Parts: sequence; C-alpha cells; structure tokens
Amino acid sequence: MLSQPFEKPVRVWVGLGFPRQLNSVVDAYQFVVDWCGNSPEQRAVIRACKAALAGEIDAETARGILVQFARKKDILVEDGMIPSIRNTEKPLRV
Repeated sequence: MLSQPFEKPVRVWVGLGFPRQLNSVVDAYQFVVDWCGNSPEQRAVIRACKAALAGEIDAETARGILVQFARKKDILVEDGMIPSIRNTEKPLRV
C-alpha cells in the first residue's frame, strides 16, 4: 500500500481561495475524504485512490480522475493561475 507521488502535483483551491498542492494518492485521498458532500465524482475519486493504494491502478489514473473532479467543482488551479508572490516593499529599518 505505497503511495507513489504524482508525476505532476495537482493544485486545488481551498478555504478562502488558498491553493493546496496534492502530491500523491494519499494527499488526494485525504483531501477528497474531507471534502464536504457526497457526489458521484467525489465517490469516484475515493474509489480510484483506494484502487491506486492497493496497486490495482496506477497513480496517474487516480490523478486524472482527481483532476476531473476538481475541474467539475471549479477548484482546480490551472497552470499560470497563481501569480508569483514577490516582496516589493522596502525593508523595515529598526
């Protein structure tokens, strides 16, 4: 029951618009189990994660189902959606 990391992490919006990065099947499983609701898509991700953890499917298959769930729920962070944060303020002098 080893959780292989995803080839590319999946980032989702949580809370008040904060991104969360899901790096592995275990991360995805924990996230989706904690998700409020009981939709068919949510149940599909849970089944896929359990199957990946049991070695019945590969991690990338579970990742694809997770991405579809996140896209349908409008919480998928698409590439380029999060601007880089840079400190543009002058340092404080003490």
